[in-house]
Amino acid sequence: MTETQTPTPREAFDLLMSGNQRFVSGACEHPNQDAARRSETAPSQQPFAVLFGCSDSRLAAEIIFDRGLGDLFVVRTAGHVAGTEVLGSIEFGVSVLGAPLVVVLGHDSCGAVGAARSALETGQTPGGFVRDVVERVTPSVLAARAAGREKPEEILSEHIEHTVDLLLERSRVLADAVAEGRTAVIGLSYRLADGSAQLVAARGLDAPTTAAL
Repeated sequence: MTETQTPTPREAFDLLMSGNQRFVSGACEHPNQDAARRSETAPSQQPFAVLFGCSDSRLAAEIIFDRGLGDLFVVRTAGHVAGTEVLGSIEFGVSVLGAPLVVVLGHDSCGAVGAARSALETGQTPGGFVRDVVERVTPSVLAARAAGREKPEEILSEHIEHTVDLLLERSRVLADAVAEGRTAVIGLSYRLADGSAQLVAARGLDAPTTAAL
């Protein structure tokens, strides 16, 4: 496989995770970050993954996955909460740009998840539009508690998986792409201390591709 060809969902996943492994080990290659790549991608883009992550400043996608220009179509919000603008952006990455992988990226010590937990415990919620973010995370915290999952990492995994399922429930474009084997939607949990990303949810990752049917 060459990076100019559209990879399968599994190949795109492996490409992403190999970059994270390089980042963790301190052996980054910084691919596709030179003048030649800049010129190559100026006319058009063909990212191999749509990355929907938390806006946290420690979660810079191209750095932690050791990628470069034109590789990732990145959408970020606090707590990776998904509104219509997010859904439209992700659908654009899949239906127009042809990305074979959608990644929901959460992380430990997430302020939005912590604020939702605090709001449930104290009954006090932040003001302004931050309140909207907290309210969108709260169902994940409640679902985790209902399942007896009280540890911070368990609540985080629940929120990531909830977001993966929410994308597929709300977007017919994504659901159809997964059903047809053209795209996979996965959830990754990032550890701030060691830089590793762990798979916590996958939908369609190993489904047969349309071309193989």
